[in-house]
Amino acid sequence: MLWTVFRHSLIITILVFAMMILVDYVNVSTRGKMSSLIRGGVWRQYLTSSFLGATPGCLGAFMNVSFYVHGLLTFGALVGGMVATSGDEAFVMLALFPKKAILLFLILFGLGILLAWISDRVAGLVKITPCEECKLQVVHTEEANEPLSLRRGWANLRSFSLHRFILLGFFLLVLIGVLLGIVGPGGWKGWLFALILLLGLLGMVTSSSHYLKGHIWDHLVAEHIWKVFLWTFFALLLVKLGLKYWDLAGFIRNHQMWILLLAAIVGVIPESGPHLVFVMMFAQGLIPFSVLLVSSLVQDGHGMLPLLSYTVKDSILIKLFNLGFGLILGGGLYLLHL
Repeated sequence: MLWTVFRHSLIITILVFAMMILVDYVNVSTRGKMSSLIRGGVWRQYLTSSFLGATPGCLGAFMNVSFYVHGLLTFGALVGGMVATSGDEAFVMLALFPKKAILLFLILFGLGILLAWISDRVAGLVKITPCEECKLQVVHTEEANEPLSLRRGWANLRSFSLHRFILLGFFLLVLIGVLLGIVGPGGWKGWLFALILLLGLLGMVTSSSHYLKGHIWDHLVAEHIWKVFLWTFFALLLVKLGLKYWDLAGFIRNHQMWILLLAAIVGVIPESGPHLVFVMMFAQGLIPFSVLLVSSLVQDGHGMLPLLSYTVKDSILIKLFNLGFGLILGGGLYLLHL
């Protein structure tokens, strides 16, 4: 079990690392224009984050977290993105009941936009201070015009620094493992993972030594990535132990009177596995749509794990918002016998 949790945690961490690098590259190489593009209006942020969240899997949620910690999304936009996220359950739902699954995704997408707006209004009223952009996430003037350069890439390949050698070697090994099917997901998710790794490799080859050390090594590696891995590892290990020794799935099946409340509470767990119980129960006609909606609305798969390593306060607040929205909306539908 420990080895499985370790591998799963490592893959999630690598994926998060690669996407954080890509977001950092784009933000710096455009002199921060990425910020103005997404911040062109809050509704654009709500639409973007909800769309990313509604895409199957956790990749969209990871991207939303990357945008948020880079100061490119508001607090409400991230809440909306997590509302729209169903995690890996989305793939199971598409396989078991595709039409109802697509309807659910569309509903979550719409709710994500609406609840993002409501969340920002509430956050303003109760004086919630969102996570601020990283202090080191600035554009250095000496490399603002050309933070990434193919010409510099050839020079970098002829003269490796220790930091570049470690990062390139690690990413290259992982990329080969993904392409050979040894590590990471299979199918189109594996190819997407490989593409993200390849783009990360290209960026590391063409970036200046100052940028590589200051932005990637001293900032992302030294301050964030190891925390992402530890939070992911221990969160997944806790869930695995609970499922093995407490029989969490059996407990849910034997207490159907509290199924809606349990769906909301279990949704707080940053893991996909426990929520599949509700998917299977819905597929077999044992629970109404309202319970599935609550489960999908509150839970976000692994999407919250990277944010936990960056800000526990914001993670808890976002989960509380989603929990409240899930109980209110799901409870209303449940009373209407939907």
